[in-house]
Amino acid sequence: MKSEGFLPNNSTLSALMLCYADNGLFPKAQALWDEIINSSFGPNIQIVSKLIDAYGKMGHFGEVTRILNQVSSRDFNFMHEVYSLAISCFGKGGQLEMMENALKEMVSRGFPVDSATGNAFIRYYSIFGSLTEMEAAYDRLKKSRILIEEEGIRAMSFAYIKEKKYYRLGQFLRDVGLGRKNVGNLLWNLLLLSYAANFKMKSLQREFLEMVEAGFAPDLTTFNIRAMAFSRMSLFWDLHLSLEHMQHVKVVADLVTYGCVVDAYLDRRLGKNLDFALKKMNMDDSPLVSTDHFVFEVLGKGDFHSSSEAFLESKRNGKWTYRKLIATYLKKKYRSNQIFWNY
Repeated sequence: MKSEGFLPNNSTLSALMLCYADNGLFPKAQALWDEIINSSFGPNIQIVSKLIDAYGKMGHFGEVTRILNQVSSRDFNFMHEVYSLAISCFGKGGQLEMMENALKEMVSRGFPVDSATGNAFIRYYSIFGSLTEMEAAYDRLKKSRILIEEEGIRAMSFAYIKEKKYYRLGQFLRDVGLGRKNVGNLLWNLLLLSYAANFKMKSLQREFLEMVEAGFAPDLTTFNIRAMAFSRMSLFWDLHLSLEHMQHVKVVADLVTYGCVVDAYLDRRLGKNLDFALKKMNMDDSPLVSTDHFVFEVLGKGDFHSSSEAFLESKRNGKWTYRKLIATYLKKKYRSNQIFWNY
């Protein structure tokens, strides 16, 4: 192209630079970046975003800082967005100190911290920081009057769950505000889970009633948190009442719900009474899991649930139903004792 007397334009240089960066040829990418940033045209925000992403994926955070400084020195009108991109890049890479420095520099230049950046800040501290650091970041978010959103709530909750700090999880959820409607049942479900984790059944029941009285309709995850606790504690009466409540409010059971029933009866060697428990459930539905995955982070998966996932991965048995799954599970589990049930 050059030999023919054509000068590459900004678009051509940018495409070549990103090609180099994506393929790990960083010295060549850096050389082209220096040419672009010092040209009369300069880069656009899309190019900067892709370049920062390429460097971030390879862990070249020093180069991201260099890009930030170079763009800052040129005073482009998209500087605020570049700061947000850099903060996110550092956060994803677990570079909390670099993330902090970028945020402080952004604020010192008069750019506000928006909701997306503030919530990203919380998420990265939840993943890579200590609980104390995470809580300090959350306090800063509150002081800036930015509302913590669903992803931030989930990230902080998982951090507490990972450390088994269920009391602190409950305090956090109450501080966020259980009355918030814009995140659905998330806050209430996590609160119920904090009690189910230690099988505090009275508190679990009390908070469930509080949830209903506050105007929140229980969903499948709500019911399955309680069903898993009832199942593990062999509280058959409560389990049956919960199933009837689900039917009354037309919440459809999933694989987790069936697993709670099957495991509860088999753990107490009451397998021949399964018909009584399952007769009101639709055994010919196709199996699926619709329960929020954070439940399994705390309570794990029951034996029927885990075994069923292995069965479902097999394509040899055609279309699965709950009836077929349960029959297969029982035959496998009790083959040595020649105990079978007809479903």
